Amino acid sequence: MRNDTRFFGHPLPLMQLFGLEMWERFSYYGMTGILALYLYFNTTDGGLGIHQPTALAIVGAYGGAVFLATVGGAWLADRVFGAEPVLFWSAVIIMCGHIALDVLPGVGGVAVGLILVALGSGGLKATASAIVGTLYTEKDTRREAGFSLFYMGINIGAFLGPLLTGWLQKSIGFHFGFGAAAVGMAIGLIVYMTGRKNIPASAKVVVNPLPAGQRWKFGAGAIGVIAVITVLWMSGLMNADNLAIWTTLVCLIAATAYFTVILRSKEITEVERSRTLSFIPFVLATVAFWSLYQQIFNVLTAYSDTELNRSIFGWEMPIAWIALIPPVFVIALAPVFSAIWLKLGDRQPATPIKAGLSLLVIGGSYLLFLPFAQSHGNTVPLLWVTFILALFVVAELLISPIGLSVATRLSPKVFTSQMIALYFLGSGVGTSLSGVFATYYDANNQVPYWTTLGLASIVAGLIVLLTAKPVIRLMRGVK
Repeated sequence: MRNDTRFFGHPLPLMQLFGLEMWERFSYYGMTGILALYLYFNTTDGGLGIHQPTALAIVGAYGGAVFLATVGGAWLADRVFGAEPVLFWSAVIIMCGHIALDVLPGVGGVAVGLILVALGSGGLKATASAIVGTLYTEKDTRREAGFSLFYMGINIGAFLGPLLTGWLQKSIGFHFGFGAAAVGMAIGLIVYMTGRKNIPASAKVVVNPLPAGQRWKFGAGAIGVIAVITVLWMSGLMNADNLAIWTTLVCLIAATAYFTVILRSKEITEVERSRTLSFIPFVLATVAFWSLYQQIFNVLTAYSDTELNRSIFGWEMPIAWIALIPPVFVIALAPVFSAIWLKLGDRQPATPIKAGLSLLVIGGSYLLFLPFAQSHGNTVPLLWVTFILALFVVAELLISPIGLSVATRLSPKVFTSQMIALYFLGSGVGTSLSGVFATYYDANNQVPYWTTLGLASIVAGLIVLLTAKPVIRLMRGVK
């Protein structure tokens, strides 16, 4: 597609992928922005009346499940269906999930909707970036700019989703917000389908097909997983209160298994084994980071509800709009960080240093909640929380954008996909942990919560910085 310049100098299919990703993020963040409120609001206010700690934990478990589903989506794309079919049908599943949340009543509707959205989001997340890559040859100079355009769609969707659903929830009701998420996903699908036939054929190729004689194992494994989950749920061992813990454990077990398989493989060199070992501290740092950052969608949503002064010149900001603040700072600060790293070149901090600084910044930002920890009744200034969330984004830009990049640079040649899966699993563990931690949040006794998590992150950041030199040596030339 070197000669195709119909979309701002890029291949036209980028427009369809841009639109699909933008509307998928619109629906994902739009729904997630009001999910915690829907779960714990009283039934008289349109919610389900679930105990707030349980509701906040469910949001964390759901986020972790999305990352866990990403691993399954990548496997299906590589071994069974190909990336493009997984992308398309994942988008359909997401839309069905939002429709279920909109039209199905009660806890049953939430369960069906969240399962479908998690599965679909995982499949789409696993394949969208890979398909963008098929639009360019390895030497096409437009490649980086094309990905920049694509990720712009992510941030536009992440901003517009909570903006609309938060307003609809406040003005009309929750189900109108969920309905808007479903409509957004439908628009994304329609946009994508207008150019689906132009997606390169390579995006539909199964790169490592599962032998026909082994496909029954895939079906049997899927049935086995469903059976185990059913038994655990019916027996009460797994329930809404401990769902975040279960999700965290599964992600952790999967990550440990992946690392074990890679490190014990005879197909990797000693240099590759060393680099894989160096990736472990980075994954642990991402776990710590996301366990704090992802509380935007549970604890900080509840904080916005009961503590934040949302009055702006006599107008009250919707509760869910707290989720709008980080995307604005991402859009504003990402070019600044990019320019800084470009200016510094080889003098920029190594990856472990950036990760350690990220944990220091987000840990320090948690401590900034303390000055108003004794305030109650929506009295915390909006500008103060906006400043804290700006620091959240500074921390994010020190660790998140480099995640996939460092995963591919440190990965053994035969395990590139698995290393990317490990990065996602680390994010999944952290997101699930955000739900586990959220159960300890008490609006009437905030000091222990902010202090414990803030100091823990700072200690973790210091450990990462103190161990940076030996980790850099293990990276064997990768910075």
